[in-house]
Amino acid sequence: MNDDCLFCKLYREGDPVAATDGFVVIPERHIDSFREISEFSADEDKRMLDFIAEVAARQGLTDYRVAVNVGPSACQTVFHLHWHIKGGWA
Repeated sequence: MNDDCLFCKLYREGDPVAATDGFVVIPERHIDSFREISEFSADEDKRMLDFIAEVAARQGLTDYRVAVNVGPSACQTVFHLHWHIKGGWA
């Protein structure tokens, strides 16, 4: 955890919409962006992707997009890895 990170603070103090061991749509462990994904073990990677799919299903999304912004020029404004789950275009 990073004491200066907004998402780390939200993880510690928030009331998440969805949570599983190590994730609340954002990883518990602080890494700045997807560039550092190799810091996660293969098991963590799989659990993270499974969790994203479970959250989408729980929200009733059958068609959706999963996005992650990497770096300032890609519109990343919070430097704690996080995923955007966006419903279909309908």
